[in-house]
Amino acid sequence: MTGTVPLVSVTVCVRNGEAWVKGCMDALLEQTWRPLEIIAVDDGSTDASGAVLQAYHDPEGEIPVTVVQREPEGLSAAREAARSAARGEWIAITDIDVRPMPDWISSLMTAREELEGEDVVAVTGRTVFEEGDDLVSRLRSAEIERKYRSRPRRTSLANGPCSMFRADALHAVGGFNPTWYHAEDMEVSLALIAAGGSIVYAPDALVRHVPEEGRHRFVAKRRRDARAHVRIMRRWPRSARKGMAFDFIGTSWLVLANLPLRLATLTCVVVGLSTYLNRGWSDDIGTVPEAAFALAFGLLLFTEMSMWATALGSVNRQAIASSQRTFGAGSILGPTSFRLRLLILTWSWGLWTGLVLGVWDAATGANGHRER
Repeated sequence: MTGTVPLVSVTVCVRNGEAWVKGCMDALLEQTWRPLEIIAVDDGSTDASGAVLQAYHDPEGEIPVTVVQREPEGLSAAREAARSAARGEWIAITDIDVRPMPDWISSLMTAREELEGEDVVAVTGRTVFEEGDDLVSRLRSAEIERKYRSRPRRTSLANGPCSMFRADALHAVGGFNPTWYHAEDMEVSLALIAAGGSIVYAPDALVRHVPEEGRHRFVAKRRRDARAHVRIMRRWPRSARKGMAFDFIGTSWLVLANLPLRLATLTCVVVGLSTYLNRGWSDDIGTVPEAAFALAFGLLLFTEMSMWATALGSVNRQAIASSQRTFGAGSILGPTSFRLRLLILTWSWGLWTGLVLGVWDAATGANGHRER
């Protein structure tokens, strides 16, 4: 530590992210804040991530870099290992597929200045998801941009890619529990707030996330989110939170409703068609075919309104507009919009399967549900 300027420990964890290691580590070494140290954890990678990371190991460098090699135990366990190895008064966390701007830490440290009545124990920055060549990355970029657009100074979530914690406060709440399955940033954030601390948002503390491309990867991550959030909602009911709503819901409830609405619409159409084919069309208003088709139309209209006339709609329209700039075509009736509908439907499926897995975890006491 130099004088009264606090040492900041930046921590990052990786498992099988070989292609991302160099970009992240180089960005961390370009940070302007001093004094600074970097703790990098390889959580049992089976690709070349460990070897690429080991090349940065330099405990005696101008910015000391310590690489910790571990057996695979999960992100929360890896973050806890990094926290245990950190020496700083403040501990920052980020992800291997993130590229912090050079003044990221400096901006976080500036924003930690307390206002009246605040005990700032964490500062969270802003993540910008870059756009790739596919619709998935454009949707994800638009969704994250919307989440950050109107975020208040005081928040309930220190996001994993871009946050910093006061080391003593993090230690006091027990750090990162190795049994947690995902959402370890939310667990720690809620524990810090419950202990009386404040988390503040610093929009100038910017990190850039590599494009989140590929339908399979996107849906798998949303399934993982939903599974972990069952644990969060179970362990942190409204009575256990100090006046703040969850900061992860966003448009997810609208997406969650998409699958049952589509299935209900399809069911009504099938019932209407099968009844008509078996009984013929009746002149009586209110017969089964007419009622089924009317209900199907109403459900379809409601589903489309949720897709285009809500907060989710603003995200969808932005994703289509971005595609239009690239491919020269895009509207809510064009081919891109139909691919978007399919993506939302599979996203909804991912959320539902994640919720089922989360309920199973709760029933069996697995993945952190058993401990409080």
